[in-house]
Amino acid sequence: MIVGVPTETAAGERRVALVPEAVKTAAATGLEVCVQAGAGLEAGIDDAAYRSAGARVEPDAAAVWACDLVLKVQPPDAQEVERLREGAALIGFLQPLDQPGLAKRLAARNLTAFAMELMPRITRAQAMDALSSMSTIAGYRAVTLAAVALPKIFPMMVTAAGTIQPARVFVIGAGVAGLQAIATARRLGAVVEAYDTRPAVKEQVESLGARFVELDLDTGDAEDAGGYAKAQSEEFYQRQRAALGKRLQGSDVVITTALVPGQRAPLLIEEAAVRAMRAGSVIVDLAAEHQGNCACTDPERETVVHGVRIIPGINLPSQIPTNASQMYAKNLTTFLKHLAPEGELVVDLEDEITRGAMLTHQGAITNDRVKALAEGEGA
Repeated sequence: MIVGVPTETAAGERRVALVPEAVKTAAATGLEVCVQAGAGLEAGIDDAAYRSAGARVEPDAAAVWACDLVLKVQPPDAQEVERLREGAALIGFLQPLDQPGLAKRLAARNLTAFAMELMPRITRAQAMDALSSMSTIAGYRAVTLAAVALPKIFPMMVTAAGTIQPARVFVIGAGVAGLQAIATARRLGAVVEAYDTRPAVKEQVESLGARFVELDLDTGDAEDAGGYAKAQSEEFYQRQRAALGKRLQGSDVVITTALVPGQRAPLLIEEAAVRAMRAGSVIVDLAAEHQGNCACTDPERETVVHGVRIIPGINLPSQIPTNASQMYAKNLTTFLKHLAPEGELVVDLEDEITRGAMLTHQGAITNDRVKALAEGEGA
């Protein structure tokens, strides 16, 4: 089976689906890899590195898109879907809950498509969990962006001119991105607090040296079966916003990471709370792509509102493309070894990983939730 790795064309995307080390891994399982010329340049990988790893570097993009299986980072656009060979396979971030129309187009071309966002959160699939890998990068990058934007230094310093107090960082949401943000801020010397609706994460937060903030809210049903935060009632969010607003007044940096899969990000910071923050404070909103956790977030640009700098955390993994590509490629090749252990795609619908990650197969959308969204979109 020939695996194609095209150049990513989405605006601002610098990652590549496979790195040379991953090419070697794929070749060891009997897969032939075809990489579009220049596909890895933005991630610091030249064509010679791919050739040395055993890949065929193809200057003709059409030849890459015609492969048996195409590996992507971003979802294919309408033109790229048409370039895929009918009946072929596709793996990548396909944003199935945000773009159900794409699933319809993939099914119409009889493509077997796997969305990395749908990877089941089970022990066997941990090494294939690309969402967690990219969230790790995003959490780290959010803090480094904040550190540059903040007109203060992060660590405490004792100098001849006196003692400089450490920055105070507040992380909202202690999932993978939030935990990495906590760890990074602590490594930089900040005093860190964190809040999450799921009481179960308190121990993880404290193990990283941060203080877990508990609000007087009923959070007994805050986590779904997959470990993600569940959507709450509007009354809950109103009370939460009021309580969080008071906590933000003493923070220099706020990192928001709260997302509910397939839904608008919960609004956690009202404009009044931003107005009450100290001038020069920084908010990095990792939910900006889903309308944001902060009422003042502009997903298109960095802004200053009431003296507070607000940074939209859109596609932060692409800002560190070398490591992000390495991690994503490892997730992909682990999944490839599961799907094609002998060099040919095996679609075992009885397998929990295969069935869980599958989006389309044999002309149909196979994920019930996405299918319902796609049908509703066409109504």
